[in-house]
Amino acid sequence: MSLFDDFSRFLETRLDEFLRANPHLELQAIEEQLRGQEEDAIALLIDLKRREKQLEESILSTAQEIQSWHQRIEKAKAANRLDLVEPAQAREAALLRQGNHLWGQTKGVKSRIEQTTALRKKLHDRRQEVKTKIAQAQATRSTPKMDWSTTGWNQSPYDLHSQTVDPLDETFKRWEAEEELADLKRKMGS
Repeated sequence: MSLFDDFSRFLETRLDEFLRANPHLELQAIEEQLRGQEEDAIALLIDLKRREKQLEESILSTAQEIQSWHQRIEKAKAANRLDLVEPAQAREAALLRQGNHLWGQTKGVKSRIEQTTALRKKLHDRRQEVKTKIAQAQATRSTPKMDWSTTGWNQSPYDLHSQTVDPLDETFKRWEAEEELADLKRKMGS
């Protein structure tokens, strides 16, 4: 066990305890997780549709090549050029195998698109259910009180790049300086 594993396990335990103590936040965490999974599914769908389009273009291109080689075979047969017929037929057969392979890949991609679309819909529906539960939980919590243990949960992390000064940090620094000054005055006065 490494220090990182121990620390990670400690953080997970603390998070689990925190969420059990604050069930409304657990719903928010679930909603956030579902949103992330839905976004991942959408990104996968975009990639799969792009791949499907590439495969369809490759199939079309391969079909045109097969047609071209088939015409060449017929032309060579008509001219009685048997030395060209056999290699052209081999090329046409290779292109047919390639086309079949591309077709199989396309079917696989289409299947994955259907599965991913169904998954995205399930995630979206589940997320809507969780949002409804969150709204119900907020409605049942009639008196909005300031709970210092959960205040930071609903706020985005402080972005050091958006402001040059952290207001909380400045308040602490000012307070600490006042404490030091008062301490020095006490020491000098005695």
